[in-house]
Amino acid sequence: MAEAWIIDACRTPRGIGKKGKGALADEHPQHLGAAVLKALQERVGFDTADVDDIVFGTSSQRGPQSGDLARMAALDAGYDVKASGVTLDRFCGSGITSVNIAAANIMAGMEDLTIGGGTEMMSLAGSGGGKGSPFLDNDNFRLREVHPQPHQGVCADTIATLEGINREDLDKLALVSQQRADHAIKNGHFDKSLITVYKTDGSIALDHEEFPRPQTTLEGLGQLKPSFEVIADIELDEQGTTFRKLVKQAYPDLQIEHFHHAGNSSGVVDGAGAVLMSSPEYAKAHGLKPRARIVAMCNMGDSPTLMLNAPVPAAKKVLQKAGMSINDIDLFEINEAFAVVAEKFIRDLNLDRDKVNVNGGAMALGHPIGATGSMLIGTVLDELERRDQQFGLVTMCAAGGMAPAIIIERI
Repeated sequence: MAEAWIIDACRTPRGIGKKGKGALADEHPQHLGAAVLKALQERVGFDTADVDDIVFGTSSQRGPQSGDLARMAALDAGYDVKASGVTLDRFCGSGITSVNIAAANIMAGMEDLTIGGGTEMMSLAGSGGGKGSPFLDNDNFRLREVHPQPHQGVCADTIATLEGINREDLDKLALVSQQRADHAIKNGHFDKSLITVYKTDGSIALDHEEFPRPQTTLEGLGQLKPSFEVIADIELDEQGTTFRKLVKQAYPDLQIEHFHHAGNSSGVVDGAGAVLMSSPEYAKAHGLKPRARIVAMCNMGDSPTLMLNAPVPAAKKVLQKAGMSINDIDLFEINEAFAVVAEKFIRDLNLDRDKVNVNGGAMALGHPIGATGSMLIGTVLDELERRDQQFGLVTMCAAGGMAPAIIIERI
């Protein structure tokens, strides 16, 4: 099988995902996608007519985020019309999946130059860009009876309860995320991938991370009220269905303890990321210098009711595909959708905490759903180069009980 090489990766800063507060919230999502695509071309200098396909992840494909964002962003970025594009949705896992598919097409020998990435503007929620749960539609009772799928925050609390992971440990991990992100920002660890987003009039929209709260303390986190206790008991339909009752269908005797809140859950933000990949033959013929190669990729499904537990089996699966062990991996990026996801990942795989999310994660930086995966791939690549290390593994949970994963090797 042919290799797929990563030539470059870039991303926007994450803007607060709320109208009136976020610096990116007034931009069109197409504009954010165009920003990373344009930056890749300017940084590398490739001919956009040679791009075989652009694969983007966008989970909420409604309103301004509908209409094949990948293709529209490419046109907005000034790419040649020959550069095709497709947009996909694997919920939170979309950004890794987009890179995996774009890489797989190269590895299959079908394409030579591709881009994988994603865009998500969470500030669009409630204005045509939001997306209701596909598991709670009134015509979907049959699926609900077979696979009850609650709110993700309720799932996080359910997993913490089942695993015996207490709030103090979750808050401690959230604090570490903030501290590491603050250190990374102050020491320029994100500078290689981070681009400035400009408004259409040429003025700066955003050139720095907008979400982190470096002033966070353990005491302050401890004072925050759980976010999902009330949500768990909201009636969702005329039958009186609640998220708590959906959990009870699978775990009738479980009394959920509620530990997650705004401080130990991922932040609501806007952003975009992109990864440029090529075949070795194309790179050599056009003088492109590779930064990494794709070692292995996989997808994994797990319990839809718990929803967030697939990253551990996904990591094991991608390691098996690569013929590697946990000890072969230098750095791990596990998306901090909720603190329990990262905490369980570390505990189950018995990982050295100093190898996991070393520059902080989504609890500090935010989680622009369809873009996060491609952002994390760029983050781990930058850090492998900075530390002169070799292998990075990236994975993340996704709604429906799924997780994509990827291992890259720095060249």
